[in-house]
Amino acid sequence: MESKVFEKLTVLGESAKYDVSCSSSGHARVNVGRIGSAACAGICHTWTADGRCVSLLKVLMSNDCAYDCKYCVNRRSAGGKRRTFEPRELADVTIEFYRRNYIEGLFLSSAVLVSPDHTAERMYECLWLLREVYGFAGYIHSKVIPGTSPELLTQIGLVTDRLSVNIELPSEDSLTRLAPQKKATAIFTPMRQILKTQYEQKTLKSAGNMKRLRPAGLDISIGDGSLADIMDREGGAGRAHSLVSDGRRRNYREKFAPAGQTTQMIIGASPESDRQIVHMSEALYRRFSMKRVYYSAYIPVASGPELPSLLTPPPLGREHRLYQADWLLRFYGFSAEEILPEDEPNLEYDLDPKVVWALRNLSFFPVEVNKASEEELLRIPGVGTTSALRIMRQRKIAAVMYDDLKKIGVVLKRARFFLTCSGKYYGDIPFEPAPLRRALGGGEKAQISLFETMVPAALGGPSPGVEALGNAAAEREAGGGTTPGATASGSSIAEREAGGGSIPARPGFGGSGSFSALVNEGTA
Repeated sequence: MESKVFEKLTVLGESAKYDVSCSSSGHARVNVGRIGSAACAGICHTWTADGRCVSLLKVLMSNDCAYDCKYCVNRRSAGGKRRTFEPRELADVTIEFYRRNYIEGLFLSSAVLVSPDHTAERMYECLWLLREVYGFAGYIHSKVIPGTSPELLTQIGLVTDRLSVNIELPSEDSLTRLAPQKKATAIFTPMRQILKTQYEQKTLKSAGNMKRLRPAGLDISIGDGSLADIMDREGGAGRAHSLVSDGRRRNYREKFAPAGQTTQMIIGASPESDRQIVHMSEALYRRFSMKRVYYSAYIPVASGPELPSLLTPPPLGREHRLYQADWLLRFYGFSAEEILPEDEPNLEYDLDPKVVWALRNLSFFPVEVNKASEEELLRIPGVGTTSALRIMRQRKIAAVMYDDLKKIGVVLKRARFFLTCSGKYYGDIPFEPAPLRRALGGGEKAQISLFETMVPAALGGPSPGVEALGNAAAEREAGGGTTPGATASGSSIAEREAGGGSIPARPGFGGSGSFSALVNEGTA
C-alpha cells in the first residue's frame, strides 16, 4: 500500500470511530459468480467461537467538512489533518483487504465535502466500482448525507445493503443550536424515500416484534413541539418518491437497501429527557420502519458555551438504559408511554426499565405462566422473547413446572417475584413495591441526572460511576457495551461498567422537545 493511501486510511479510519450505527447486516446476498457474500447472521460486532471479531472496514470518504457542527470532531473550525479518498483508492483498499481476509464488508460514511451531492457522487462512484468493476458481493453499509438528491440516493441504495441517515440530536432546538447547517426536513426526506422504495419493492420489514405485538396507528406524539410536526408541515409523505428503475442486463438483480435503514442519536450533548428520546425512537420505528435506532453517549471533543464541559464523562449508564428501553419497544410490545409516563421524564439507573414498569404496575402481577398469553409472559421481568416462546411450546405438551423455568431460560432471581406456577407463588418477600425494589437490587428511587458536572478523580473529584450515579451504581449490573473510544455505541448487550455523567446546567440551555411529534404525522 502506498504511504499516501496508508496515511489517508489512518486518519479517516480514526475519524470514523465516532459513528456507532454499524452492526450486523440482517440480509443475505446471493453470490452469483462474484467475490464475497453477505450473511444474515451479522458482520460487524460478530464474534467467532475462538474469540475473533469479524468486522467491517469502517472509514470516512473525507473528513474535510463544509459544516461546522459544534459537537463534531470534523467540524470546519476544528484543527487536525484533512484527508479525502479518491473513489478508486478506497475501492482498491476495500477489495484488497477483503482478499486478505482482513474484513467482511464496508461501512462508508463521510463529512460533507463541498456539498451533500458532491459527497454522495464520490461515495457512489466508490461503491459502484466495488459492485460492478470488482464484482464485490459483500456487505456494504452507506451513510446518506442529509440534502442528497433523490436520484443519487436511489443509485446509492442499489449498490448497498443498508442505508442510514443520522438524526444526531433529538430536538429541533438542539439541532438549530449545535448543527445550524442541518435541517430537519433534509433529514426526514431521504428517510421517507427509502421507506417508500422498500414498500414498492416489497422488502419493508418492521423492527423486531413491533408489528406483531403492537399494531401501528397508536398516538405516539407527546405534544412537545418536536420534529414530527416539521415533517408533516414542511414536506409530508407525498414528496418522497421512488426512482428505482434498474434495467441493466445481468444475471442477478440488486434490491434497494435490502437490509433497511438505521439512524443515530447523540446522548448527552443536549438537554432532552429520556422520555423525549424514547418517544422519538418509537416514532421512527413506527413511521419509517427503522431497523435500528442507535444511541451514542457523547464524549466531549470540543469546548463551547453550548456544549458540556470537557471534563464531563460520557453518560454510558444512561445510554445503556436507553438501549434496554429500545429493546422493550422493538421486541416486548411496550409503548414509549408505558416505559416513561409523563411524571417520570428519565430512566432510573438502579433498575432496568422492565423492572421499573413491573413495580409501577403490580396489579398486573403475578402472572400464571400456564395460562398467560405470549404478550403477558413478555411483561414478566426475567422472561425474554426466547423463553416466552419455549413456555408456549412446553404448555402444549404438559404444564410448566417451576423447576422447568430455569432450564427454559427464565432468570428466576427476578421472575420469581412476578409469576406463579400452577397457582403457587415462589416469591419469599411481601408483594409490595418497597420490598420488591430492595430485593431486585434497587435503592431509593432515583433517576439519572442530566445536569450534574463531574470532576475527574485525577483533579480531586470522585471517580466516575460512584459519585455521579450514586454509590449503588458502582456495584450494579451494567451492559450494552462497545470498545472504549470516542463514542460508546452500546449496540450489543455485552456487559460493561457504566459511567456516570451528564451535562452542566446553564441558563437558557433548554430544548424544545424531541423529534417524535415531527415523525408522528409524516408517513401515515
